[in-house]
Amino acid sequence: MIDRAQAPAFGQVEKIELLRAKPIVLANGLKVFSIDGGEQDLVRIEFIFANIAYDPKKPLQAFACNTMLNDGTTELSSTEIADRVDYYGSFLQTDYTNDHSSVTLYTLNKHLANTLPIVKAIISDSVFPQVELDTLVRNQKQKLSVNLEKNDFVSRKTFNHVLFGDTLYGYDITASDYNQLDREQLLSYFKTAYQPKNCTVIVSGKVKDESIKLLDELFGKDWNNGFDVKENSFDFQAGSGKEHYVEKADALQSAIRIGQVSINRTHSDFSGLQVVNTILGGYFGSRLMANIREDKGFTYGIGSALVSLKNSGYFFIASEVGADVCSAAMTEIEKEMAILKKEAVREEELALVRNYMLGSMLGSLENALSHADKFKNIYFSGLDYDYYQNYIQTVRNISPEEVLNLANRYLNFDGLQRVIVGKK
Repeated sequence: MIDRAQAPAFGQVEKIELLRAKPIVLANGLKVFSIDGGEQDLVRIEFIFANIAYDPKKPLQAFACNTMLNDGTTELSSTEIADRVDYYGSFLQTDYTNDHSSVTLYTLNKHLANTLPIVKAIISDSVFPQVELDTLVRNQKQKLSVNLEKNDFVSRKTFNHVLFGDTLYGYDITASDYNQLDREQLLSYFKTAYQPKNCTVIVSGKVKDESIKLLDELFGKDWNNGFDVKENSFDFQAGSGKEHYVEKADALQSAIRIGQVSINRTHSDFSGLQVVNTILGGYFGSRLMANIREDKGFTYGIGSALVSLKNSGYFFIASEVGADVCSAAMTEIEKEMAILKKEAVREEELALVRNYMLGSMLGSLENALSHADKFKNIYFSGLDYDYYQNYIQTVRNISPEEVLNLANRYLNFDGLQRVIVGKK
């Protein structure tokens, strides 16, 4: 009989077994990775394309091209595409990030033969109808106009530009940039970017042999490589800190975003710095939350993060605080960073952070799809599965002294770019 007065035995995560991606190369060189697992007859197929040939004179072409892939082919209209996918209870989405654009199909295996050809048409035969482009431009300009009234949006936009300038990571988009979009620009980018040599396919879920054969039939034999691909490559350095103030005279709240260019997942210090970040502001029990939300009541929420990009990484702290306490909040942020650099973290706090980070890692592996997400993190960073075991060992074994050293190496308040939108 269970003794309810006795706490269950506690065991720390020592090792996590990940479903390994099985590599497959189709006849045309298309790279496919299969992550098979689970009992449900669901499969997710992701076609992931690197964003390429960035031109600051055409900053929106990769985004617009990906966004409009569902808007029509030579044989299917946008409505027909949506109706056919819906008919089979499937789901089709396009996603655009700083480094990659993707087309993803979620479907039951029994409907794959009817839905996968739609994806083939989208990524090989999109035509970007002018009427749909006009709608995109109109909607995006309206969306931008609305967002520019939001302090948090303006702070994020300003912060990215301060760190990364007019590159893909930081270009300061304006309404006039949408006006420069045209069909020829999108068609040209589409022909170059959406081809086998620039594509990686990741199949996850209940992966059947028949599904791989169908993928080979549709994408491995008559989908040909075209123009040479010029990969995006950027180089960034952490500059000296500076304050960037965007005044909003009637603001009741001020948006704060501070940070700097930092390391990414490929750096040996990245896992340790994630521990430092978690202590500072990376979870609900962090020091910034305890001070600025719980103790001072300046905000509903504040957090920090360490972000890994293909060509860089960055660290940031973000919050929205009452306009009348903005300066005080900045002072408290600086104070918490100084304490983290001066005083070794207590073992009890470090144990709590360890358990949180390892538990989050374990909890993020619900099914084959989430295992595939973990694979994408390492594959597109040029890493292997050892990364995750090294991450676990770092989190389990990092000492207060190592935390202190990393904080002093990477956290310098005076070197942070400080963006404030509202009043200070």
